Amino acid sequence: MNPNSNHLVIMAGGVGSRFWPMSSPSYPKQFIDVLGCGRTLIQLTIDRFKDICPLENTWIVTSANYVDIVKEQLPQIGDEHILLEPCRRNTAPCIAYVSWKIKAKDPKANIVVTPSDHIVTDEREFSRVVLSAMKFTADSDAIVTLGMKATRAETGYGYIEADLSMPCPSNKEIYRVDAFKEKPNLETAERYLRKNNYFWNAGIFIWNVNTIVNALRVYQPAMAKIFERLLPYYYTEKEQALINELFPACENISIDYAVMEKADEIYVFPASFGWSDLGTWGSLHDHTKKDAHNNICIGSNIRIHESRNCVIHATEEKKVIIQGLDGYIVAEKNGMLLICRLSEEQRIKDFLEE
Repeated sequence: MNPNSNHLVIMAGGVGSRFWPMSSPSYPKQFIDVLGCGRTLIQLTIDRFKDICPLENTWIVTSANYVDIVKEQLPQIGDEHILLEPCRRNTAPCIAYVSWKIKAKDPKANIVVTPSDHIVTDEREFSRVVLSAMKFTADSDAIVTLGMKATRAETGYGYIEADLSMPCPSNKEIYRVDAFKEKPNLETAERYLRKNNYFWNAGIFIWNVNTIVNALRVYQPAMAKIFERLLPYYYTEKEQALINELFPACENISIDYAVMEKADEIYVFPASFGWSDLGTWGSLHDHTKKDAHNNICIGSNIRIHESRNCVIHATEEKKVIIQGLDGYIVAEKNGMLLICRLSEEQRIKDFLEE
């Protein structure tokens, strides 16, 4: 494996408004300092790949609506490596676009694709796993997805069913995928948890550029033709105008449906490195340091009394005092305030989307 041919693709086009009032469709969660650590989620994503891929091989695929935010938060990424989608078309067109563009300059590229709004707490183990998987895919036709070892009966994630009877000869930590499973109900999730061959689908994919391009040619020929047609125009002044014209013709489809569930050489690397997609305030509570009463407080001057099991996120107020709450979210941003039970946050999300 040539480390100089390792490429990182960060998918950053999602609307990610789950952390209202901090996030919104115009400023989604990947661009927010959710953890109160001084780094946004997309900046933390860049950080964790520093020992995996050269910075000059980093690609951001995002909405044209977010280009100014990306440039502000990631000034180290050149304009040529910020790919702008004119409309939302899910992950398959996003991956197709960046794959053909990378291939035009580096036909031996080895690629890791990741969302922009997840967290990882054990970055050393994360680097080890990704580099091991990239070594496996560098000179093969394999597609690898990372499978997170399930720690609870989670209904908010898709699952990967693995065949653990025989590891791959060249990497004993990698196994064939038997099936991808949709987000289950609680009874099914509990059944998955009792078995040892079901893993959470983290949406992190590893392959070499020829493998993914060929897979898209076979399983998504109409989409592939669009990006093949653009080969003479990548890295030219005409590229964006043609993307704006042709990208909307792509089917709105995820890479899971487009390729992963159809291809033969699909593998999973079961791993455990403190991963979460931070889909809810509750998941933030699960993955953040808590006080003696199971509260998390993110903000410079928060005082909390006779309260437990709460999430307090108040980074813009001079002083916040909380008393007598159990199991609540208190969050503020730009003059907006949320106070609700942790157990009711889905209802609040549904109310906001009405």
